[in-house]
Amino acid sequence: MSREKPYTFKKIDDVRWEIPRSGRMRVPGLIFADERLLPDIESDRSADQVYNVAHLPGIVGRSMAMPDVHWGYGFPIGGVAAFDPDEGVVSPGGVGYDINCGVRLAVTALDRDAVIGRIKDLINGLFAQVPSGVGSRGGIRLNRQELSRVLKAGAEWAIKQGMGEMSDLDHIEDRGIIMGADPDIISERAFARGKDQLGTLGSGNHFLEIGFIEEIFDEATAAQWGLWEGQVTTMVHSGSRGFGHQVCDDFLARMVKSVRKEGLELPDTQLACTRLNSALAKEYLAAMAAAANYAFANRQVLMHLARTAWEKSLGLSPRELQFRLLYDVCHNIAKFEQHTINGETRTVCVHRKGATRSFPAHHPVLPIKFRSTGQPVLIPGDMGRASYILAGEQGSMKESFGSACHGAGRLLSRSAALKVTKGRAVERELQDKEVFPRWVGRKTLREEVPEAYKDVSLVVDVVQRAGLARKVAKIRPMGVVKG
Repeated sequence: MSREKPYTFKKIDDVRWEIPRSGRMRVPGLIFADERLLPDIESDRSADQVYNVAHLPGIVGRSMAMPDVHWGYGFPIGGVAAFDPDEGVVSPGGVGYDINCGVRLAVTALDRDAVIGRIKDLINGLFAQVPSGVGSRGGIRLNRQELSRVLKAGAEWAIKQGMGEMSDLDHIEDRGIIMGADPDIISERAFARGKDQLGTLGSGNHFLEIGFIEEIFDEATAAQWGLWEGQVTTMVHSGSRGFGHQVCDDFLARMVKSVRKEGLELPDTQLACTRLNSALAKEYLAAMAAAANYAFANRQVLMHLARTAWEKSLGLSPRELQFRLLYDVCHNIAKFEQHTINGETRTVCVHRKGATRSFPAHHPVLPIKFRSTGQPVLIPGDMGRASYILAGEQGSMKESFGSACHGAGRLLSRSAALKVTKGRAVERELQDKEVFPRWVGRKTLREEVPEAYKDVSLVVDVVQRAGLARKVAKIRPMGVVKG
């Protein structure tokens, strides 16, 4: 029997579906999708979450979902919403447990033909060099004082330890630091979980992938960014590890208790939140910034470890390799930004949960290198198909608070993926596609099998047709390290 929904879909055009405002909704909902993607969005109830978010106090514009949307805690993964600083709220469920989970992409001077014959050596070297898996511990051990420095400085902390160049900061969203972090409000449990996980990949959908640029779509932008067909790349997907998870847990517990006290009526208890002008909101945002900075530092360390593995595994000098950072983007974050709403420029708190910032050319916060092109928007797919490099477009500022998708988006739950891959040799299937994998945990490859994800090419196609970002290049995977 089909489930009766409290809302309807209204088709705006081929890539936009509205949930019209009704009942106690404060704004409409908007889902970016086409006819190919919409049935899966409807079936996993993530549209219900778009509808629920539209009820939150102080929400402005629309409650939105990107084409990679799928069900999450509170907000859907792939959800975007903005809130008025005076009347609105901040919700940990709108940021996510893995605060500042994100992606960074490095490029090299090598082409596919120079690497493909030694991809196993390289992946084995990366697997040995980069700690991965559930609860993994790295070679960096931090006392509370030093960890506090990481939480305040972000990526710059790692660079000052010799893991990168100061010029890297111009290639990281917000220069690798969210201001306002306050280590003094972080719980002892969070410190304990974070003290020896810096420089670790983690588990689940986190990965380190070697690929090559298979196709260029925007020759001018690619040339400006130093990209060319056949060029070998390294992509890292990781976040704030157990530290960020604990920060989220700590504040969700507090906000669940504060909701009734503040008189907030919510359609879903997982949307626990607090008003942005409250003391609790200020504490959460300061703790969230600390976790985001931990994630920036973590990806900076991971990139350094990857560069080291490249040089050792293939016997290359830094000059031969020319390993350089293209860009690093956040996925799970809440930020105060300026946006134009109904013709008025306002400061709002933008929640991006499983969504990527997609600022266009000439946006004032972008460094000079990206000012004429728009920022790179990095969209990982699955380990068997492809990933994409996009550039932010002006349409994102008009419609999605400067946001685009963040990946392919899950299609199957982990348990469903295990069921459909029972008895299959996923490793061999990947190798048949010329992708060499290494992984931790017996179930990891099966849970992350390519068919567990939407086709990233369809997702990216919707984003481009909607004018949120444009395709610059397509990356084909050659090898992957999974946690």
